[in-house]
Amino acid sequence: MNPEPTDDHSSRSRTSGPAFGSNAGSGLGSRESHAPGEGKPVGTDIRRRNNITVTGRVDGPVLLLAHGFGCDQNMWRLVVPLLAGDFRLVLFDYVGSGRSDPSAWNERRYSSLEGYASDVLDVCEELDLRDVIFVGHSVSAMVGVLAAAREPQRFSRLVMVAPSPRYIDEDGYRGGFGADDIGELLESLESNYLGWSAAMAPVIMGNQDRPELGQELNSSFCATDPDMARIFARTTFLSDSREELKTVTVPTLVLECKHDVIAPREVGAYVNDAIPGSRLVTLEATGHCPQLSAPQATAVAIADFLAVPR
Repeated sequence: MNPEPTDDHSSRSRTSGPAFGSNAGSGLGSRESHAPGEGKPVGTDIRRRNNITVTGRVDGPVLLLAHGFGCDQNMWRLVVPLLAGDFRLVLFDYVGSGRSDPSAWNERRYSSLEGYASDVLDVCEELDLRDVIFVGHSVSAMVGVLAAAREPQRFSRLVMVAPSPRYIDEDGYRGGFGADDIGELLESLESNYLGWSAAMAPVIMGNQDRPELGQELNSSFCATDPDMARIFARTTFLSDSREELKTVTVPTLVLECKHDVIAPREVGAYVNDAIPGSRLVTLEATGHCPQLSAPQATAVAIADFLAVPR
């Protein structure tokens, strides 16, 4: 997938549903920022900036699909047709990823996960989204937590796909990596991004018997500007969002894979324990990207959580 941004100026795309207000398509991207120091310039075209795509059932509940580091909305392409009959699907690219507007890149903004949360909230404001079901992959799961904490009225549920609030091990916490491991990973990424991508993509994806999956992730990494990727990588792998998990008050699904070197099962258990009432589902899947390696299982788990018959 990765289609051109939907022509939301058509009368059909501006139809109001239960999660789309009557101001959708009215140029809300020109409003002031959500948080001091994290604002967008007046007049910013959010639809173009974040390459927004809207598809699926016009009057369905809204799923906002957010990709992880080194990826873009194309990573959801196998899940989208499985959910489009029941949900209104909103996809986008973070600034610096995919087909977003590279001229909107700001190193200061995107050196913090709060900057990516601002992208999420800008998209919600632009489309006047309410009762949003946020589906975040990898680091985007934590971005969703931050966005929901800032504007809780926007969000009704969270779906966290292979989440990790902290990648570095600490006393009493296993994130999957030692501090030296992350240091070497970032050094390798910064010195030879293309080489790092080729080496790491198959490891992250897993599924050695399906090399085409690792090749696809490598292509996604390689399509990202190395300088922007360097900032996003540091923001991702050095983050610690464990305290923010305490702010979650909406029903939450934690989706983990049976084998995942980036977010081992101890991390899924930690996230589940930290969010009261959350549901933990372990997919019969390998690797860090179940939306690609096991799209049917991923879609079924999301639909079951949202009580949609399959």
